[in-house]
Amino acid sequence: MTERLVVIGGDAAGMAAASQARRLKGPGELAITAFERGHFTSYSACGIPYWAGGTVDGPAALIARTPEEHRARAIDLRMRTEVTELDLERGRVRARALDDGGRESWTDFDKLVLATGARPLRPPLPGIEARGVHGVQTLDDGRALIDTLTASPGRRAVVIGAGYIGVEMAEALVHRGYAVTVLDRGEQPMSTLDPDMGARVHAAMCDLGIETVRRAVVTAVRTDDEGRARAVATEDAEYPADVVVLGMGVRPETTLAEAAGLPLGESGGLLTDLSMRVHGRENVWAGGDCVEVLDLVAGHTRHLPLGTHANKHGQVIGANVAGGYAIFPGVVGTSVSKVCDLEIARTGLLEHQARAVGLEFVTVTIESTSRAGYYPDARPMHVKMLAERRTGRLLGVQIVGREGAGKRVDIAAVALTAGMTVEQMTMLDLGYAPPFSPVWDPVLVAARKATAAVRATGV
Repeated sequence: MTERLVVIGGDAAGMAAASQARRLKGPGELAITAFERGHFTSYSACGIPYWAGGTVDGPAALIARTPEEHRARAIDLRMRTEVTELDLERGRVRARALDDGGRESWTDFDKLVLATGARPLRPPLPGIEARGVHGVQTLDDGRALIDTLTASPGRRAVVIGAGYIGVEMAEALVHRGYAVTVLDRGEQPMSTLDPDMGARVHAAMCDLGIETVRRAVVTAVRTDDEGRARAVATEDAEYPADVVVLGMGVRPETTLAEAAGLPLGESGGLLTDLSMRVHGRENVWAGGDCVEVLDLVAGHTRHLPLGTHANKHGQVIGANVAGGYAIFPGVVGTSVSKVCDLEIARTGLLEHQARAVGLEFVTVTIESTSRAGYYPDARPMHVKMLAERRTGRLLGVQIVGREGAGKRVDIAAVALTAGMTVEQMTMLDLGYAPPFSPVWDPVLVAARKATAAVRATGV
């Protein structure tokens, strides 16, 4: 008998799961129905800031696979259709056609995949839903933002939040000729870095002409008589704006799952086992930005919404729903970004995260160059490293520097995954030539210094 698979969510995790399942089982063995409430599938949301800034074309360039391509592989993909209810006991979902007068219908399933993604944080402030206020999570969001930027006669933008999306959108708006103000509650931009490393990002933003207001508590979005955003108010001041972009992070979109009684973690993300099967449910899987994943360094689950994870989740889920076996072992929290030519990367734990799980640690920060110092265009870079005080186990690395700095974080990501000590790292056989690195790579210089710091503790 043909099994029935229903997938909710048409981006990375959902369609990777559907595609992998289809590779392993033909239409006669597995019927696949997928629901997507937006206009696009299988796209790179990470590319939206670069589309907004004019660096890349969009939206077509950001789409890996169209609905028509999925349907050609015998996946019944229903666009602009929103699932409104899960009936897990009877094995069915209720969906509403958004472009067909709200017509509703039920679809039965034997196996269910939840890939509902995440939603941008929108604090309940006056004016936060006004026209001209944009989250940046989906291609539909990106298109709405670009429509506003194209139509807006003004040239002033306010970005609320200075995480990865906030910083990337600030740069994009500068490229479009806007005067940009970034409002952030933190001591420094980039809360994904320790404050001392975030200060280097702040300096680079100032060099770009971006006004960055720290310790800013936003209280309202001011609107004109037509209901369009015109300023953002904080406890201390008011900042004019023709467009407002929300860059305060995201929260797992688990409204359906919560209503159905599925287990959620501290961040609100779905809890799964290593096969991405939802705890307590034999026939329900979940992946992508709606789940929590195991942090291999901290030893607990956390919400880390990244496209790299989502695609891997989908591959694992697809294999398992098709009767195979695959696991997603966890993550070490690696991410990389940039503001203009300043590259920003981190992996593992920050200082406050290490303290939160009861780890004692040492920290070191070194300055080096991306190439041999005598080679043309060698640029400075800073590497911060955390190591466990008693064992010397690597706990985290942060890198801020120019060309060639960011992707060096991958060395540390592999070392973290392998559970290496900083002393073991000092002898890693890394590639060397003057155009690519000093004879001692900056990551290894930091590892040597961290090794000395661990030894100095006398433990």
